Amino acid sequence: MATGQYVPHAPGYVDSPGEKIVTSRFVYDDSYTLERYEATGGYEGFKAALQKAPDDVHSITRDATLLGRGGAGFPAGIKWGFCPDDVWPRYLVVNGDESEPGTYKDRLLMELDPHQLIEGCLIACYAIGLTQCFLYVRGEMAVAQQRIADALNEAYAKGYIGQNVLGTDFSVDIVLHWGAGAYIVGEETALIESLEGNRGMPRLKPPFFPAAVGLYGQPTIVNNVETLSNLPWLMNNGADKYKEFGSETSPGTRMFAVSGQVKRPGVYEVEQGVTTYEDLIYGNDYCQGMLDGRELKMFVPGGGSAPWLFPEHVKLPLEARPVGAAGTMLGSGAIVIMDDTTDAVKACLRIVRFFARESCGKCAPCREGTSWEEKILQRILDGHGRPGDLDLLLDIGDNISPGPYPVAGFEAEGLEPVPFPPRQTTICPLGPSSVAPITSALRRFRHEFEAKIAAANETSVEVIA
Repeated sequence: MATGQYVPHAPGYVDSPGEKIVTSRFVYDDSYTLERYEATGGYEGFKAALQKAPDDVHSITRDATLLGRGGAGFPAGIKWGFCPDDVWPRYLVVNGDESEPGTYKDRLLMELDPHQLIEGCLIACYAIGLTQCFLYVRGEMAVAQQRIADALNEAYAKGYIGQNVLGTDFSVDIVLHWGAGAYIVGEETALIESLEGNRGMPRLKPPFFPAAVGLYGQPTIVNNVETLSNLPWLMNNGADKYKEFGSETSPGTRMFAVSGQVKRPGVYEVEQGVTTYEDLIYGNDYCQGMLDGRELKMFVPGGGSAPWLFPEHVKLPLEARPVGAAGTMLGSGAIVIMDDTTDAVKACLRIVRFFARESCGKCAPCREGTSWEEKILQRILDGHGRPGDLDLLLDIGDNISPGPYPVAGFEAEGLEPVPFPPRQTTICPLGPSSVAPITSALRRFRHEFEAKIAAANETSVEVIA
């Protein structure tokens, strides 16, 4: 029997009401061990999958509408079906390079329940007919790397991984690989380049998507950590049970990492589609409202690359379609809350600076444009803004991510939403990600930018006089 102690809150995780599909073991201080995992039903989902035909396991995943949890939200079961017939070998690549600003849910899954992730990998490999899996973990996540390595050793020793798994004809190997800490390798083709030993830069697609031509030129499925972590529960309980939670188009639960100016930040597992931002921000079972009784000013709804939302949007459900209709995305599951003391210009600069520093440099609009955006915003914040800076920012943004907003006469009201998903002149969405906070801030808080620029010019006039 497992001997670990029950702990109400694991570091970074907040236990809340409702069904827990991927975080149920987080309440134990030995949640990452094989002993605890097996004592709480671990590897039973994999054993159940082995009793079925691979196509049946694939069908269960597809019928459950298991949406990807990495950002795009594409159904995993449909994605698995994109591999061309009779092309072998094929690979599964696990994207554990969680690096979107504000996001830290996958890190907890890798640190606190690595066996659940490994079991999910095994189920996916069996369903798709794969014998090789690569588990790519972000370079800075040393604890996650060590715990996954230990869990892999335990799983190999118990016969869950290797040749003729559990006495069947199924054989599989899982390789742990960690990067050097680059945001860009969170993009699946850049991750594949890194795995191959090349510099992490995205590949042009189309014509070739990873499911057709991926790692080492072979069909490759790239799935997110949380996505795969759903599979053990799904195999134990079935698609119909899974769809009892969440909404019709977004069934199941999802983890959200909430940070910023709320009373109780942390990672929460909630039902998709029926839980709202208002529930998460103000609910007593969740974040318990704004810090120090402040008012909500704006919030980032899905990681640093997502266009911002505002107080009137808090009743939106945590579901891709309605959030997408509002011109943004659930993205990586990171929600950053900003209260009425937040300087919109400073918040904008902080996010833009991140993308400017993380640009891989492959595409000129991103390489040059993000740096220009950062310099202009820094100039405004330092008190040296120029009258034409706002139009210049929008002009640069339009060259990175062409939008319907005019370069001159930009107003907060009466415009169509900035297009999302973004149009882009770059290979990957990193460049457009830098445009999102700029257009968001200018649409709502242009007066804050103008006030800083006006103050700078008044000072200049006084100095000249």
